[in-house]
Amino acid sequence: MGETTTAGRVEELDHLRELARQGPDPKATERQHAKGKLTARERIELLLDKGSFTEVEPLRRHRAVGFGLEAKRPYTDGVVTGWGTVDGRTVFVYAHDFRIFGGALGEAHAQKIHKLMDMALAAGAPLVSLNDGAGARIQEGVSALAGYGGIFRRNTKASGVIPQISVMLGPCAGGAAYSPALTDFVFAVRDISQMFITGPDVVQAVTGEQVTQNELGGADVHGGVSGVAHFVYDDEESCLAEVRYLLSLLPSNNRELPPTVRGADPADRAGDTLLDLVPADGNRSYDIRAVIEELVDDGEYMEVHATWATNIVCALARLDGHVVGIVANQPASMAGALDIRASEKGARFVQFCDSFNIPLVTLVDVPGFLPGVDQEHDGIIRRGAKLLYAYCNATVPRISVVLRKAYGGAYIVMDSRSIGADIALAWPTNEIAVMGAEGAANVVFRREIAAAEDPEAMRRRKIEEYRTELVHPYYAAERGLVDDVIDPRETRAVLCRALAMLAGKDAELPRRKHGNPPQ
Repeated sequence: MGETTTAGRVEELDHLRELARQGPDPKATERQHAKGKLTARERIELLLDKGSFTEVEPLRRHRAVGFGLEAKRPYTDGVVTGWGTVDGRTVFVYAHDFRIFGGALGEAHAQKIHKLMDMALAAGAPLVSLNDGAGARIQEGVSALAGYGGIFRRNTKASGVIPQISVMLGPCAGGAAYSPALTDFVFAVRDISQMFITGPDVVQAVTGEQVTQNELGGADVHGGVSGVAHFVYDDEESCLAEVRYLLSLLPSNNRELPPTVRGADPADRAGDTLLDLVPADGNRSYDIRAVIEELVDDGEYMEVHATWATNIVCALARLDGHVVGIVANQPASMAGALDIRASEKGARFVQFCDSFNIPLVTLVDVPGFLPGVDQEHDGIIRRGAKLLYAYCNATVPRISVVLRKAYGGAYIVMDSRSIGADIALAWPTNEIAVMGAEGAANVVFRREIAAAEDPEAMRRRKIEEYRTELVHPYYAAERGLVDDVIDPRETRAVLCRALAMLAGKDAELPRRKHGNPPQ
């Protein structure tokens, strides 16, 4: 037996690292690619800057016995963990390796994730999870379930402290779906991403319903129906490229500001096209996204939940190089009325922006809350109050602009001056009132209209009277409820100046453990 040398040990180490990198079965990689899916390491390479990844615990193996596990102890235990950089900034990442135990979570697997999450929180850097795991490793029993508990606890502890992003890249059931639901943003890829608490077989056994994985919890289902997924893409490459873009808009933690990137777009650029984009007639529709595109730097923005609750638009963009969160009613969908889904979508986005020092710009064109028995019975009061609570609780700079309609409680909820907007502006096309002139006249002048010889002519006169007295564009300005009525073409310049003024805003909430928001 020859003498052991350091060079020999290094050669052995290199061999073990190569085993960990390749995985236990070369055919497993072929099967992954045959499904149109990348491997865990290929995904990490796309996400992070080239050559920046540092792996943590690549040689970790489980110690479980029974059900044949003792004979199958692959390195990494089915999850690749470590850190690297995105555009030079530190990001932590873990990626389930579906080639090993189907990416299922066991005790060692969970402990690796726990360690990485603790590191991300200590370092104050974003955490990205690349999810492709079938849930708890059944052979390890309750130890696997406890592993999920540790992940959930850390997700909650890190909430509002570091950005947490989940990327769904395979079938994720049970606990594998709950952790992403606790994070800030969920990305999904069509055809390969599925999320559900119980799979199709269980659904059929319990309810008799026959459904495929994609029909039950595919990317488009969660992007457009449930609202679980914030972003949906056609392939992994474009999905991971957009994760990188999102990270470029976010601070590393809640003690920092988002990165400033000044381009060539002048802060005082006039928006001449805005005069034509938004019709003065409040009954005519338009796409608010065209207004956002005209206002923000270089027309670039990243819309959140683009296919869910489409009557409100939430987006991240830059104004004069500084990141802002934009919340805007969408007249092109349900006339921009607020409903349960829009309220919850807006509330979640406002809370996120407030957590990470992102100023809020609210573009208001809202006819009110959506009426209806279903809305009332499904809790529009408590669920609509989520948006109100989120705005009232936000301490970041807040600017609102009323473009056209701003009626009733919906006007108050959309970051009006009365709930704490720092700057409240309006266009000369604004109609800020308890309700529209037509509806108000029918209520206020009901008797006069009914008693008139020509009720319809009287109704038209009373509508005009109400509009002249209470709904004219300067009524709110005269009472200090908006700071100014501005030329639409100057909106970008005014917003940039106001945000610069508010950059040093320092607001504190009352001392408390936490609030109790409506649920």
